[in-house]
Amino acid sequence: MYTSYATQSKGGAENNMADIATVRNEAPRIETTCIDALILANHAEAINGLLYLSGGGWTDLHRQIRDGIVPTNHFGIGISICVPWHETNERHEFVLDVWNEDATASVVHANGEINVGRSPRLSPGSPQHAMIAINVETVFPGPGGYRVIATIDHGLDTATWPFHVHDTHWPG
Repeated sequence: MYTSYATQSKGGAENNMADIATVRNEAPRIETTCIDALILANHAEAINGLLYLSGGGWTDLHRQIRDGIVPTNHFGIGISICVPWHETNERHEFVLDVWNEDATASVVHANGEINVGRSPRLSPGSPQHAMIAINVETVFPGPGGYRVIATIDHGLDTATWPFHVHDTHWPG
């Protein structure tokens, strides 16, 4: 339960979270590296610390099947990872998978690592954000539900983005 005196600390705003934790009888939480955002797009690019998305935010992919030929689909995945001050200048591993709806087939797998440094002009305690763009060319095994799953640091944080693939058959 929150009480009104929890935010009336003499120590200033920087102590408010510790004060609230004390009132709630909890230890203050230490921030860890986490996934801020995960989004599907028609195309994604990460340039100079910025994430550029074209056609971002979709949840339905419509593919046209002509003469029984299943097309290759291009799509982008944008990821923003927040690295707290005390975890900068350290390696952080990420894994990205696209699974079918019952998690029996992986359509896409990518992994890598980031190491976010500290600028000398960065205020102490400030988090850093790392942007990752992954573009994919794949053939989905069939229509149905799929899910993008991104994890950081061996599962310490996970983000998901569900979507559906729909087929439209065109006569040949």
